[in-house]
Parts: sequence; structure tokens; C-alpha cells
Amino acid sequence: MSAVVAPSASTPWTLPGVPLATLRGRDGRALSCRWLGRVEFTEALALQERIVREHATVGDTLLLLEHDPVYTTGRGGRAEHLGLLAADDHGTQPPLVRINRGGDVTYHGPGQLVGYALVDLRARGGDVHRFLRDLEAGLIATARALGVEAVRWPGRTGIWVVDDALAGRPLDETHMLAGRARKLASIGIGVRRGVTMHGFALNVALDLTPFAAIVPCGLAGVRMTSIALETGRPVPALDAVAELAARHVGAALAGADAETGAEAAAPTDAAAERGSGRDLRVGRGTSTGDRMSASEATVRRRHPEWIRVRVPGGEGYARTRAIVAESGVATVCEEARCPNVAECWAHGTATFMLMGDTCTRNCGFCAVHHGRPQPLDPMEPYRLAHAVRKLGLTHVVVTSVDRDDLPDLGAGHFAAAARAIRKLVPDCQVEVLTPDFQGRRACVEEVAASPIAVYNHNLETVPRLYKRARAGARYERSLDVLRFARETRPDLLTKAGLMLGLGEEIDEVLAVLRDLRSVGCDIVTLGQYLQPSKKHLPVERYLEPREFEELGARARELGFRHVESGPLVRSSYHAWSHVPPAHT
Repeated sequence: MSAVVAPSASTPWTLPGVPLATLRGRDGRALSCRWLGRVEFTEALALQERIVREHATVGDTLLLLEHDPVYTTGRGGRAEHLGLLAADDHGTQPPLVRINRGGDVTYHGPGQLVGYALVDLRARGGDVHRFLRDLEAGLIATARALGVEAVRWPGRTGIWVVDDALAGRPLDETHMLAGRARKLASIGIGVRRGVTMHGFALNVALDLTPFAAIVPCGLAGVRMTSIALETGRPVPALDAVAELAARHVGAALAGADAETGAEAAAPTDAAAERGSGRDLRVGRGTSTGDRMSASEATVRRRHPEWIRVRVPGGEGYARTRAIVAESGVATVCEEARCPNVAECWAHGTATFMLMGDTCTRNCGFCAVHHGRPQPLDPMEPYRLAHAVRKLGLTHVVVTSVDRDDLPDLGAGHFAAAARAIRKLVPDCQVEVLTPDFQGRRACVEEVAASPIAVYNHNLETVPRLYKRARAGARYERSLDVLRFARETRPDLLTKAGLMLGLGEEIDEVLAVLRDLRSVGCDIVTLGQYLQPSKKHLPVERYLEPREFEELGARARELGFRHVESGPLVRSSYHAWSHVPPAHT
């Protein structure tokens, strides 16, 4: 959305944004809920200040929006909590804005629903603590509508997600430090001229990495989480989530029941005019994708019953996530939205992605961001090695985005990472999953000659579908990569993976398996393609588990040393079990 800075006090104006609902509580007071889209933080602050000044004519308002990347710190913010932001020049980090409101340092960015409640507290008895509890209740109801059970933590403002074993039990700091209690939404407190300026931030599909630069909310060791991370599945677009928040948070603040939301309040003509069945965009927390209503967004079944993803959680998962965030190295687990992230991270392993999170290619199936990458970080291989040592890994998978912009296409960076890991963690087996290096043999040879145990390059799909799914790649070139690796080091295990469900025929899959064996490929993985968002290629067919079992059996008959075949199998799935332990 364009700028929403309020005009001067002498200029007639109406509230900007899209009206979501006007809710009327039991006391007859109305609360107007509005969606503003993407708004720069200081512009939103200026709008709040004007609404406070003119509250007598504007009335109670709930603004719902998302911010450009920004750090903020309130009156209670302490200098030691600023972390990397303490320096006057904190490099490429988003800007830091200091605000006259309660709360410590936090981060806002795309994929996070931010709400500002501007309500006359005097008309509600002046009880700010009751108001906060109502706000938390509305957020808990919103999270529940999105498939996440959240709770209050007495003494810790905001809402939290806890492990099942802690449900109904008192929480303490040890639960937070172990990642068993994770913060889903934060709240900042402020009252001016008797009008609340309470801000909340609900992490929907937010990139949580920037929190690693600070001490979020002043809570050392806190694990931030999101709806997308807790559910392990795609989430409604942010405007759809804003609809749910208008219903649940708005109803709670208007004096209705947060559990029943807008149904317990009396909608005005404005809400009725919009219609309860308005279509809403659903995607990766963005404004793109197909459309469904907010109520449909929580019940629509996207996958067949055999596609079941475990919700991330547990101490092993939390520990891995914290170390990954601290290392500053991206993971495929997060960037490609892998359905096995819970299992692998709980196991204490991860697939690290070198050379940034921006790819020079734009494959139709891939969720990794496409664009112009940043320059290489020469220290990244060493930070990766330290993360591997801290995790205590005996097998690590290292991959990368395509870096067609680099003279050696990133081959030297792969080799440097393998050498750094071998030097720091000699007992750890290194598996690389490389791009095709545009078919350059010298690049493949440089990586294959480094201290790695497995050379993996995915063919992804059958030759007929390459133009649609892998426009920047060629089938024969990918086979050459595996052949070059084997010829460089005959003792090196080679590996490849296929996604199924893009429209291939079984005979075509079998032909690819035979081609892989012809170049000496030892290990193959077969898994179901799952569409990352509506911008990506659609799923043409969901293969049943028995079909994966049959294909796995056929692959073994062809002589593959190891085969992983199943709906949720990915290239790095159970990678540690594919090779014998290292001997040093």
C-alpha cells in the first residue's frame, strides 16, 4: 500500500486502508478494523498519533498491517539487548527506530501481522491490564483459527506456543531456554491521552533470522516462532490473516467473546457490505496465490491423507534451530520449506545452504528466492564448520543456490567448506549437493577432489519436463555432472534425486533410473513434489505410498546401493544412514 501519513490537522480526512469490519460490543461502542497492507514504520506511527489526537471524531480503531524490515525499541529497551545493533553503523541490518512506548527491542518485517489498537481506555474502566489480557485472548483465538494452540505466560506479555507435555502446566525460564516455550506474538504497551497505543506483532510467515541479531523482547535465550513454522504447512496470505484478527482480536477488544469472535458482536452496515464470504488470497503470507475465504483457509485440505508433516518442536529441534540462527548460514530446511524439518532438526542434523539465499535461476518448482545474489562471504565456510562442530554432527549435507554470476560458479566455495569441516570436525562425513555448474568439468572436479564422502546432484524430473520445470538446466548435462564426479574419484559415492507428481509417466521414471545407473550413480531418492505456493508449478498427481514402494523396489533391482522412496522423502532425507561412518 502507498504511504499513509496522515494529513495536517486542518485537512479533512478519512481513515486509510480497506475496512474489514466494524464491531459493536455489548456496551454499544464501535471498533473499526482496517487493513493497511505494507506500511513503513514511521508512517504508521504518524497515523496512530493523529488518530489519538482526533480520537473524539475518529473513534476506536484497530489498524492491521505489515512493516518493511525494521528494528524497534521502546522505553524499557536496554542497550545490552541491542546486540549487533549497538554500533552506530550496524552494516546491512534494517534500521533501528526508538519509540515512546513500552517494550524492549524487537523486529518487524514482511510476513508478520502487526496490529495497533487505538481505543478509549477510559470508556472501558481504565484497566490497562484487563485490556492487555483481552488483546492476548484475541491473539490466542486468531492463532487457534490458523491451527496453532497458543497460551498466555503470566508475567510475560504476549502469547506463546509450548510443547504438548507442558500444556496446562506453569511455565518457567528453563522451558524457554530449552525451546519448549516459544514466543509467537509480542505486545508493546502505551497509553496517551487516555487512548491505548498498544501494538502487537503476530509472526505468521516471517523470516525469523533477523531476531538472531538482538535479544528479542529483552528475553535472553528466547526462541521466536511463527504460524508457518509451528504448522509446517503453507499459511493464508496476510490479508486473510488480518480478516481473522479483525474477527477475533477485534471482538475481544470490542467487548465480545474472543472465542466466538465477530459472531458475538454486532457488525455494522460496513461489515455487511463487504460480505462474510469475500475471497481472500492464500499463499506464502504474501498477496499472491489462489483465493479462498478466511473460514475456508483453516479447513481446506491441501494434500491427501498420507501427506502428514510433523509439527516442529522439542529440545533437539530448538537446539538445532538456535545454533543454525547463530551461525548465520542459511539452511535448505527453511528456505525450501522442507516437510522433514522437524524430524531432521530433532535428530540434530541440517542441510546447510552456502552462498546466500538468493538463486540466479528461477526453477518452476523451487521455493528459494530468485534474484541478484550478494557477494560471497569468505568466512562462511568457517562459520559453517563451527556450527557443524557445535551440533556434534557426524554427517552434514552442504548445498547452495545456483551462482551463475561467479567465475567458478561457486565450486571453490564448496571445496573450502569441505576442507574447513574436515579440519575442525574430522569425524564428520561431508555430503555436497551441487548445482550443475553449467556442465563445466573443472568445477565438478574441484569439488569432487575435496574431502567429501558423497557427491549429490539432483536430476529433479524426467527429460520431457525439463523445459517447464528446469528451464536453466539440461538433462544430459546433469548426468555429466555425476559422471565427472565418479571419474574424478572412483571411491566417491554419487547420488541423485527425483521429484514425482509433475506429470511424468512411470516408464519415464524407470528410464531415468537406468540412465543414473549408466553413469555409476550409487544412491537415489524419490519423493512427492509439493507445490510451495500458487506461483509454482502445480501438483499434477499425488502418488500413493504403494507406488513409491514399487518404484523403490525397481530401483534396487537396477543395482542402486541405497534407495529412499516415499511421499515425504527429500534429497537429504536420512542422509546420515546412506554412508558408513568416517574413519580418521
